[in-house]
Amino acid sequence: MSIRWSADRYDQLESAARRGKRVSLVRRGTEYIVIAVAVRSEGSTESLIGRLPMTGEALTFVLGDIESFQVIE
Repeated sequence: MSIRWSADRYDQLESAARRGKRVSLVRRGTEYIVIAVAVRSEGSTESLIGRLPMTGEALTFVLGDIESFQVIE
């Protein structure tokens, strides 16, 4: 699997996770707004871990499945 995000975009996700920022992302046509917790690598798969603000549920988003994202400042 190859990640299509540039190094700058990847850095934006890592920074959002370090600072606990909200991220708006689209995966399979559905928009999610999550609080970024971590960016993790497992083998060749890289994922964003985010928590839903209303429930606190942790969700994992494989970066290759994310169509677009925006860090909410």
